[in-house]
Amino acid sequence: MTGADPYDGQGYFIKPTIFADVNDEMTIAKEEIFGPVMQVLKFSDYDEVISRANNTDYGLAAGIMTNDIGRAFYLVNSLRAGTVFVNNYNQIDATRPFGGFKNSGIGREMGIQGCDPYLETKTVIMSRP
Repeated sequence: MTGADPYDGQGYFIKPTIFADVNDEMTIAKEEIFGPVMQVLKFSDYDEVISRANNTDYGLAAGIMTNDIGRAFYLVNSLRAGTVFVNNYNQIDATRPFGGFKNSGIGREMGIQGCDPYLETKTVIMSRP
């Protein structure tokens, strides 16, 4: 649709790119791409979107754009993704836990949950003498 031009300079980088007419069998639809890339896939209804989005080995993040807050909550609760952005994307903050579902990672980074692997918790059970 637009983009895919090489970025000026060294390395394997591309400028922001939008791919249209993507189908579920394409690698670009099945694997996580880290970069300024978006795929456009057509759908008939929201249940189809949920089924197709969850039919992947990955689940790092999802993005929803809607004016219907009820629909947003329905999709947020139905999607198997570690982070779901609603009416924004990639607004990461160090106070919010971040991590994926399925093959997109184990555990969380950032937030209180991000500290858990570094803690050594001790339980003390005491009775009165």
